[in-house]
Amino acid sequence: APGRRGYSGAGAAEFLHRSIVPTMHYQKSLPRLPVPKLEDTIKRYLNAQKPLLNDEQFRKTEELAHAFEKGIGRELHEQLVAQDNQNKHTSYITGPWFDMYLKAREPVLLNFNPFMSFNPDPKPEYNDQLIRATNMTVSAIRFMKTFRAGYLEPEVFHLNPEKSDTEIFKKIIRFVPSSISWFGAYMVNAYPLDMSQYFRLFNSTRIPKLNKDELYTDEKAKHLLVLRNGNFYVFDVIDRDGNMLKPSEIQAHLKYILSDNSPAPAFPLGYLTSENRDTWALLRKNLLDNGNEEALQKVDSALFCLILDDFPVKDLVHLSHTMLHGDGANRWFDKSFSLIITKDGTAGINFEHSWGDGVAVLRFQNEVFKDSTTTPAISPQSQPASVDSSRAVQKLDFKLNDALKAGITKAKQTFDATVESLSINMIQFQEGGKELLKQKKVSPDAVAQLAFQMAFLRQYDQTVATYESCSTAAFKHGRTETIRPASVHTKKCSEAFVKGLSKHSTEELQNLIMECSKYHGRLTKEAAMGQGFDRHLFSLRCLALSKGLPLPQFYQDEAYARLNHNIISTSTLVSPAVQLGGFGPVVADGFGVGYQVQDDWVGCNVSAYPARNGKEYLQCIYKSLEDIFNVLKGKKIGS
Repeated sequence: APGRRGYSGAGAAEFLHRSIVPTMHYQKSLPRLPVPKLEDTIKRYLNAQKPLLNDEQFRKTEELAHAFEKGIGRELHEQLVAQDNQNKHTSYITGPWFDMYLKAREPVLLNFNPFMSFNPDPKPEYNDQLIRATNMTVSAIRFMKTFRAGYLEPEVFHLNPEKSDTEIFKKIIRFVPSSISWFGAYMVNAYPLDMSQYFRLFNSTRIPKLNKDELYTDEKAKHLLVLRNGNFYVFDVIDRDGNMLKPSEIQAHLKYILSDNSPAPAFPLGYLTSENRDTWALLRKNLLDNGNEEALQKVDSALFCLILDDFPVKDLVHLSHTMLHGDGANRWFDKSFSLIITKDGTAGINFEHSWGDGVAVLRFQNEVFKDSTTTPAISPQSQPASVDSSRAVQKLDFKLNDALKAGITKAKQTFDATVESLSINMIQFQEGGKELLKQKKVSPDAVAQLAFQMAFLRQYDQTVATYESCSTAAFKHGRTETIRPASVHTKKCSEAFVKGLSKHSTEELQNLIMECSKYHGRLTKEAAMGQGFDRHLFSLRCLALSKGLPLPQFYQDEAYARLNHNIISTSTLVSPAVQLGGFGPVVADGFGVGYQVQDDWVGCNVSAYPARNGKEYLQCIYKSLEDIFNVLKGKKIGS
């Protein structure tokens, strides 16, 4: 209701909504991420190794695992538990996980930064670049203001929304002290999620430093960074009193930037953010020493980065390339997120991954989409304010010496070659989706993952290390855990479909699918409850290294390295705001698989480098989905 949204003098809503329950109400009482029992971790680890190894290899890995469990692993585990008990304000994975991201020296481009693209505005005339950029910018600022004021609805996973997602429940729970509020929600089957990452959405960037990068946040900064044609512009969007600039003024400034015909810079700085982190760290030091401190400070502290591209999107593959990497000149990959809007109003987000996970970005995206489409700040009829944008908007100038010019030239060459080698392909399987699978009592996610296993077996005659990301945001400072979708069950089922169709009846094949579904459901539940094995083993390894111990034999096992060389890396999300999401392969001979199982279709987009054929893999996925759905429908299938 307008009365509740808080209007500034300009008449524009300053907030998305005013939650009765304060944003961080549950944060204090969130349960802590459990450190799994060592014996459970070893058992789960061996289960994940089983489908990837022959008998002899497995015996060796099993021996090493049990020796680790009884020996050095036990000592490390006890130290980890003791350390965790002394740090009750956080989770055992927080330190090692930040380090993993920030110490990585590979470029963030393609290796870490994913993208999620927005659905178009349902009203076609609102998909104009200037209108959408203005409306989304206003909604993003509203989100920031709502969050910082404590008015943003807490993020809660409702298992029984009729009981917990109600005004009456909210009115009661807000009076329950923060130290025990989580239990109140838990009583009605609602699970509040960790929101500790949200503050890094705004005014934040990743700064390259030698050996380990730093995250930087400056909440006092009031300006927006806009990139167009490789040029950098800033203007204030918040005034001295903390109020948002009138939408008509934001529109005027963006219109001014869109009509600026300054040439593209000969040496676009954005390429540097796609470089190896140590290389970029040294070049950044050079930039600072060369009199660019103020300009870089503006880039780093900006509320967020708005990118305006001068071309329309041709199709979904072009969309994926645009949002994942673009041309490199009109990008700044280090910002916590960039909102990218193309000439035809197609919008997406590319985000840096060290500070946070998909859950926080998805919430932001959902709110921005909903706000900008249901209560847009400006309409196609709106006139920009008559303000002097040439005074309000500052174009940043960077002073470059020869070493910097050479650095940018080299970064551009590397960027072009890398992007040139990346293929992205996609399919939409239209013969069924979530509804049919639920009718058949099969987990939709399990079926998608089974199809990925079956497809790889068909294409390469192998079962390989596979990664599916699962959020552990139900815990204080939780991040993610790995689900290992490749199991003895998926291997057996895939082999039956790919190699042994004539030997199995339709009913037997249905039973094999059910087995996979049950097992995958168990793995998913375990991972979400912090009972996977990957983060635990990773933390024990970090602990050993931090204590200066020699790396335990267990970690030197070839099979350990192979399990962590994730050839099939997968991630899924379904949201009314998101059209599709994607990311690069995490290894040179891998696939990056972004997928969504909708009510009556399954969408899949696959990225790959030349070592793998992504197009053929997708055809195999399609065939696998077709076979699985036909078997579930009771049809006999041919090989």
